[in-house]
Amino acid sequence: MARLVVRKPDEDAGKAWPAIAIGLFVAFGGVLFGYDTGTISGILAMDYWQNLFSTGYVNTKGHLDVSPSQSSAIVSILSAGTFFGSLGSPLLADNIGRRFALIASSWVFILGVILQTAATALPLFLAGRFFAGFGVGLVSALIPLYQSETAPRWIRGAIVGAYQFAITIGLLLAAVVDYATQNRQDTGSYRIPVAVQFAWAIILIGGMLFLPETPRFLIKKGQHDKAARSLSRLRRLEHTHVAIQEELREIQANHDYEMSIGSSTYIDCFRGPMLKRQLTGMGLQALQQLTGINFIFYYGTQYFKNSGIQDPFTIQMITSCINVVSTIPGLWAVDRLGRRPLLLWGAVGMCASQFLVAMLGTLTTGQDSDGNIIVYNVAAQKAGIAFVCIYIFFFASTWGPLAWVVTGEIFPLKSRAKGLSMTTATNWLLNWAIAYATPYLVNYGEGYANLQSKIFFVWFGACFICISFVYFFIYETKGWSLEEVDELYSEVTSARKSTSWTPSTTFAQRQGLTETVAPGVGGGAAAKAEGVNDPQHSDGASHQDEKVAV
Repeated sequence: MARLVVRKPDEDAGKAWPAIAIGLFVAFGGVLFGYDTGTISGILAMDYWQNLFSTGYVNTKGHLDVSPSQSSAIVSILSAGTFFGSLGSPLLADNIGRRFALIASSWVFILGVILQTAATALPLFLAGRFFAGFGVGLVSALIPLYQSETAPRWIRGAIVGAYQFAITIGLLLAAVVDYATQNRQDTGSYRIPVAVQFAWAIILIGGMLFLPETPRFLIKKGQHDKAARSLSRLRRLEHTHVAIQEELREIQANHDYEMSIGSSTYIDCFRGPMLKRQLTGMGLQALQQLTGINFIFYYGTQYFKNSGIQDPFTIQMITSCINVVSTIPGLWAVDRLGRRPLLLWGAVGMCASQFLVAMLGTLTTGQDSDGNIIVYNVAAQKAGIAFVCIYIFFFASTWGPLAWVVTGEIFPLKSRAKGLSMTTATNWLLNWAIAYATPYLVNYGEGYANLQSKIFFVWFGACFICISFVYFFIYETKGWSLEEVDELYSEVTSARKSTSWTPSTTFAQRQGLTETVAPGVGGGAAAKAEGVNDPQHSDGASHQDEKVAV
């Protein structure tokens, strides 16, 4: 039974629960992300909304509706807003701090919700979607940043992964509220699901007013005393405690070394050794989107309806429930089994599931002359939905949370906000591209590709690429401090060798009790003599730290 528990290392002083509780609360911002992206799928399928917002287009069932191009714009403009929001996040995070940046971002989101709630025609609704997206983009880059800089290293993966868990809860809540209001024949059918988002933003703002700023940001700004007090709140130790001072010296030394070789710009994120990390983070976030998850949650209700399912809203709620529940084993495994094996086997499972969904849908459905779907085998369609659920399990337990975990921990302090903003922007850029292109790829009619279920072959191909990407580019960072991850990338050139790496300085050497190991002698005799070859005994100092601090 003990093997199932991720335990706090004995040598880590202080309490872990305050930092864990703070990290989990901040993850609540993922509800904004998940709910806002999830609610639009149900709104687009509501009869009242279709009649009210239609500009005269009639769908294949003879019902007033928005056109495929308008539907594409409504869904994708949120992602356009999030793209620009995530790119702009460092302007707030590196100037007013991670904490106040999250508060400001929530107010931007509230503006978008106000506009959507007030809308009775497409122009205002589209404007609201954009501003809500801008706020979500800011939040989606800032939350993993805040979590990574406050979480204890031994459980950082689960804490940052909880952000994805909150996203799945948001998607589920969106499905529930949409289901409850779908048959209303008044503006409440869509205004209630939209207005509920005020609550999520107010809760996040209220909590952030009482939480501490991250110690790493305060060190970055030269505010050592404030950093000590912030870290003391996270560890429940006096700010003068030796463990607090040692951890701050480690962060300070690492930051001093980084600044000694120059400040960081956006261009610097694509230069020298940073290029590998930046492309890894951007590739990981791009592939997360290309696995097809947002097709299911953006257009799933309409897709299931087209496939002959009698109650597509119910299916959407079921898939949302699976998404939530399946995230939980991933949060346990990320700090127990590691990043590489979860991402690798998750990609294998998603690949197989998407292929089967594509085959079942393609071989057992057809279309009449008006483009309506004809189902030849209802049992096969149900089997296809079962494999969609299996795909969601693999995604939610691996690629869903781990994309945020990995990108939140691979960048050094001076470029972390900028690097993370660009990886998040990549996620949203692909999110936008998929949301915009999907109606043109799937729908029937002149100018449309009419892929229908064949779209799942595209997601299958992307999942196949995911397998190779993990094998060649994803480093194992389980159990290391953010400063040790920086050292890992500087010493190990191949991701495949990262699983056997250990820091080249020991806890005793950091305390000055033994001779300092020269830079570049990672895992040498001195380290082995101390018997410290695992992350549980690592002190977190990098070679760079030694050059400055010792």
